[in-house]
Amino acid sequence: MCVRSARGTMRSGSMLQLAALVYSLLSARSQYDSCKSLVNTDDAGPSWEFYACQPRAMAMKRYLRVKVEPPGVTCGNPPERFCALGNPYMCFSECDSSNPDLAHPPKLMFDQENNGPVTYWQSVTWSKYPEPLLANITLSWNKSIQLTENIVITFEAGRPTTMILEKSLNYGRTWQPYQYYAEDCMEAFRMEAKNVRDLSPVTALQVICTEDYSKWVGFENEKNLHFEVKERFAIFAGTLLQNMEALYKRMDINKGLRDFFTLTDLRIRLIKPATGGTFVQRKYLNTYFYAISNVEIMGRCKCNMHANSCHFKDGNLMCECEHNTTGQDCGKCRKNYKAKSWRPGSYNPYPMGTANSCVAASSAYGNCECYGHSNRCSYIEYLKIVTCVSCKHNTRGQHCQHCRLGYYRNASAELDDENVCIECNCNQLGSRHDRCNETGHCECKAGATGLKCEDCKPGYYWRLGCFPNVCDNELLLCQNGGTCHQNQRCVCPKGYTGVLCEAGSCDPEGGNCNAACTSLLSPWVALFSALTMLLLLASPYE
Repeated sequence: MCVRSARGTMRSGSMLQLAALVYSLLSARSQYDSCKSLVNTDDAGPSWEFYACQPRAMAMKRYLRVKVEPPGVTCGNPPERFCALGNPYMCFSECDSSNPDLAHPPKLMFDQENNGPVTYWQSVTWSKYPEPLLANITLSWNKSIQLTENIVITFEAGRPTTMILEKSLNYGRTWQPYQYYAEDCMEAFRMEAKNVRDLSPVTALQVICTEDYSKWVGFENEKNLHFEVKERFAIFAGTLLQNMEALYKRMDINKGLRDFFTLTDLRIRLIKPATGGTFVQRKYLNTYFYAISNVEIMGRCKCNMHANSCHFKDGNLMCECEHNTTGQDCGKCRKNYKAKSWRPGSYNPYPMGTANSCVAASSAYGNCECYGHSNRCSYIEYLKIVTCVSCKHNTRGQHCQHCRLGYYRNASAELDDENVCIECNCNQLGSRHDRCNETGHCECKAGATGLKCEDCKPGYYWRLGCFPNVCDNELLLCQNGGTCHQNQRCVCPKGYTGVLCEAGSCDPEGGNCNAACTSLLSPWVALFSALTMLLLLASPYE
């Protein structure tokens, strides 16, 4: 926080003026590191001036949670011996999860080694080849962060032949690729190999496949794999990042550019380990595995330009919000400061930006509370009420306090949250309409069930909706040895027909008769025999 001088002198005797003098002795503000300054004018005396601001960058690996999947992919249970990829006769280590000195758990990817021995997480060997050796390493912050430097992953015993780096913007609910890595991009992903230097301002956000970090160059050399952040910055700011104003202007108007460098979770998908640049040799499968000794992620808390500090409390990062904002990311206005819609701070005009502070409710419509879903109110004369106009975020009502039809209230969100209303997403084939109740349950057609009417009740099967079962093997509804196929029809044995195989079919000349068929024919056989006997009796004797 700093003081920017203005014309005039400060009036003595005021505590506010004394505070201004103290602030005037502080160092000059640097780029977006302060949210406000105390300034003085002849007309109004000391007052606060607000700016866009953001926290300093820091090592984000201190604050993450790590999860490695699938279970059992981390080495040590059972113990295993590992050999060098370059020399399969040099078996240099053993992994045993029951021995702290021989274990290689995930936390060793993020520890401080200082001048001690290198520590690392390690996977099992590729002993089940040709089954793929797959591992997912998920890093989670439970907070939106913005990358400021390259992501650097350090591999021991060879960088993987194939892997994907993915990110999530919604706490791991959905994922999108960040970058593909392969020894041969066309073979692995059907993508042309590219480098960040091949990109332009138009294609800067393109997801590429690179071969720079996957080719085998030797056991000891080239351990690091990069996701180039600063190189993408340089597309707009110049090679030495000397024109950051151009980058900030572009980020200010392009939400996609801001979101590209923002994430809540990062996932490393390891698909194929280093193979030494040759085909996999089955007799040396204990030389193929993954080992990661370090992951460097520099970034800052995303606070929407409304905070210059971020603290770690109860296992979570939280922005210390200014400008009358609140929330983990300063993503909404404080109560009674919702006279207009919330907006993130702006990088422009450079280098101080614009705070876009939340504003206290005006007295003109003091009773018009719209919870941040509308910035306009109207007085309806014949009803004698003030109501919000054009409610956003799928809300409705006098104060935008209800959800639109086809949406329901998000119980985990505050009323002023942009995500307060969730779409019902009723299954069109299983539900009566697209509306749901306050808990998100849709009204189902006969036979359908489930939160969204996407399943069928017992006794029904799904075929563009739920239909009653024709048959059931457990209840043995199919007769005469018939079998029930997917509850939809009976598959009848030879000689039987009907919905439940209840009718026999007979072709005596073809030799196709069965008990049911014989029983059906027996009256006719008896009649035929009687007629034959009468004819014989009526015939004259020779």
